[in-house]
Amino acid sequence: MTTTIGAFLNAIGILIGALFGLAQRKPISVRAQLFFRNALGAATIFFGLRLVWLNVNGTFLSCSKQIFLALLALVLGNLLGKLLALQKISNRFGRFAGNLIASAQKNPPHKMADGFKACAILFCAAPLGILGAVTDGLSGDFYLLAVKAVMDGLAMTSFVKIFGWFSALSAFPVFIFLGAITFAVQFCAKPLLDSHNLIYSVNAAAGFIACAVALVIFEVRKVELANYLPSLAIAPLLAWLLNH
Repeated sequence: MTTTIGAFLNAIGILIGALFGLAQRKPISVRAQLFFRNALGAATIFFGLRLVWLNVNGTFLSCSKQIFLALLALVLGNLLGKLLALQKISNRFGRFAGNLIASAQKNPPHKMADGFKACAILFCAAPLGILGAVTDGLSGDFYLLAVKAVMDGLAMTSFVKIFGWFSALSAFPVFIFLGAITFAVQFCAKPLLDSHNLIYSVNAAAGFIACAVALVIFEVRKVELANYLPSLAIAPLLAWLLNH
């Protein structure tokens, strides 16, 4: 049975945020922003650790081995991500979207197409979205994308005031992009991983990366999140090598 609940929730979150932004005359207060930031950071940690908890099982020695493999996958994945310059590529997309937003704020009237492109790029390029789509495709765990839906919805309340209602249509490419990842994982990766009992390794690694996302939300430290994405492919490879 196929499902894209996470991608659907993300798109709905963007549309609801746009409606709220258009209806609200005043921007969200600093106090409310701080509350949402802390709540989203806590939720990201909770669902990240939940992923780890649900996918690490067995004896104490077995759990320790699985956690070690997940952490090793993060280290190796980060090295591979740096070699592939994934964070630099992500930063280029971010700068392009940022320039569109800055230009619109300085030189009104704003181009609706610029708002659409800026929002679509920012919402699609977020590493949390890729993490959530992968876990949704592997095990139907859409909670990370639900957290992202709230984050994107809050961001949209500001973007819709800059670019107008047209920017809300970015919800559709977000749904298509994340839904495509979910379908690809579900139809291509899941059968292979399931046949070798390796799904747990991907989910555990994704859970730890989600905890790193929370560090960025809380502004504890700057983490190059995109560089860790190869860990999702390295984790099952390490688990497979260890079992053979």
